[in-house]
Amino acid sequence: MASHAASRTAERVAGREIIVVQDTSELILGGRRAKANGYGPVGKGGGTRGLLLHAALALDAGTDALLGLVDAQVWNRDKGKVTPRRSRATTDKESQRWLSATAQASAALSTAQSITVISDRESDIYEHFARRPANVELLVRANWNRKIKLKSGAFAKQFAFVDGLPEAARFSVTIPAAPGRKERIAELALRFSPIMLCRPHPSPGPDLPDMIRLTMVDVREVSSTHDGEPIHWRLLTTHVIRSPKQARRIVDLYRKRWTIEEFFRTLKSAGFDIEEADIGEPEVMIKFVAAAAVATVTIMQLVRARDGTTEEELTEAFEPDDQPVLEALSSQLEGATVKQKNPHPKGTLAFAAWVIARLGGWTAYYGKPGPKVMRLGLEAFRRIKYGTTLRLKNV
Repeated sequence: MASHAASRTAERVAGREIIVVQDTSELILGGRRAKANGYGPVGKGGGTRGLLLHAALALDAGTDALLGLVDAQVWNRDKGKVTPRRSRATTDKESQRWLSATAQASAALSTAQSITVISDRESDIYEHFARRPANVELLVRANWNRKIKLKSGAFAKQFAFVDGLPEAARFSVTIPAAPGRKERIAELALRFSPIMLCRPHPSPGPDLPDMIRLTMVDVREVSSTHDGEPIHWRLLTTHVIRSPKQARRIVDLYRKRWTIEEFFRTLKSAGFDIEEADIGEPEVMIKFVAAAAVATVTIMQLVRARDGTTEEELTEAFEPDDQPVLEALSSQLEGATVKQKNPHPKGTLAFAAWVIARLGGWTAYYGKPGPKVMRLGLEAFRRIKYGTTLRLKNV
């Protein structure tokens, strides 16, 4: 399922500047029974009661259009002790998922104009940078205060080095509201510099280079008046940066990583409530999670397109033969009032989003259709489409 979804995504990226956001989330296994017994992702006595899903999504860097799933890895952690982390190769660790998803992006999205893979601190792995595919750039939030080599030949710690740099620029951004956080305007100070990152000791691999040339971009909030923690990101990238404008763009690209958080929220609560599935068998749940991950991307695409501002075509999320079915349904679902007419051009994703929302129970009068409405509508559409294929076979 994930492989088929990735192949469909590959059809949409040709000639585009693409970013790929990736991350991992834990999912409770066993639904209500697991919760009632006090199990979270890791159960009593250290036994695993959860699955892990690592997903990677492709977006158009210029328009923010969500183009589809690139990779989805689902697994259940083995019980019992494992060999100490430093004694294992990266290929034998869960951290291999970051490298594997990057390799998948390289292969699947090869027709793109450019590919930048973006990930959070857990992916700050020396081997991730050392083994990146030639057609992929990386943008990673730094986690480790590693040793770097200075132009003078001396060595320093990367955090202290960047903290000592002069500000290159200041700019203001709008930080959107989130659970427990109000929207605010934040003033950010920007610093950046090329660095030579030294291979850690003990070496993660004998064939890795002694040093890797990267750029560090440091951005921190300097005008914080809110109660929460101020923004401070130390970003490592393989992109060459020569100006504050280019450094600012790296910050803007990293902010798009939030899409993967939106994906997991839609999967786990806003759209599917997948952790409520009363499935205790890991292999069955793995297949269910993979199918739900594919559907979650489509739901997100529909929610984003509902206002008609994304200017995306219907084929960004649907098959070409879905269009006549959607147009027929639109005619049936339209009411007598202006508000109950589909306001979007045929062939657009917004047109499809209106139809799916109506199938999901949206009246077209109140509010905007959210993920749950789109999920219900998408399920209804697929049943209807399946019914049309049965009729055609019987003709």
